Amino acid sequence: MEEYYLICEDSLEGIFTGIYDAYLKKKPHGQIHLSLGEDENYRLFAAYESCQPDEQKAARVAATIIREFGKETYLAICRALASEKPDKGEAVYKTVVTGLSMKDKRDIMGNLANPYIHRVFELARFTANEAHYHVEFLRFKELENKILYASMGPKNNVITFIVPHFADRLPLENFVIHDEVRNIFALHPARRDWYLVSGEEKDWRTEHTFSEGEKMYSELFSSFFHTIAIKERNNYGLQRNMLPIRYRRYMTEFQENSSI
Repeated sequence: MEEYYLICEDSLEGIFTGIYDAYLKKKPHGQIHLSLGEDENYRLFAAYESCQPDEQKAARVAATIIREFGKETYLAICRALASEKPDKGEAVYKTVVTGLSMKDKRDIMGNLANPYIHRVFELARFTANEAHYHVEFLRFKELENKILYASMGPKNNVITFIVPHFADRLPLENFVIHDEVRNIFALHPARRDWYLVSGEEKDWRTEHTFSEGEKMYSELFSSFFHTIAIKERNNYGLQRNMLPIRYRRYMTEFQENSSI
């Protein structure tokens, strides 16, 4: 029995296009698999086909998921697809297949006995948790041109889940959130909708300087943070549990020189 591998772009649009093309194959879904990027080792007796992202195909798949499963399930799938894990495409594809065959389609995410649905649930939860951490720990700094700038380095592509929070709370501010891992910028002009742009491969911060007020308040905040603690009550294990170390390099209070 020949296996089919559809090679998709690592994006929501790319994976949804792969799901659409998988249904066009008119083959048993057990024989079709979604793969992100080229496999290092090709399998024997398997056919490989590249799927180019198609906006219309992706929109149709998204509409079907929302109509059949509901917006909450669609959001969970979007969170799962924001994960860094390479098996997310296969998990989402088989979850959609399973859900469309269920009698109560709206209860799809409750079917955790299914390994693919369980995997989507797991990926969505991990991504949502990381997005929550960044909402709590993100630190804005004021540039000389009065734009607020914040950088982060998430494991997963969570920037689209973070920006709406700040856009809702800072509607009158011009701000930028920079995902340094993927070099993606979320730009929010004051009183307007935010949007994403891809940056160039360089250190964006070296071309900008922070305002004098920002340098002063950063030093004050850092000094306050390090002097208010009671040394005898330090609990580094609890602190690492509540605030993982990988977030600290982007936080003002943990930077060695907060005026940079």
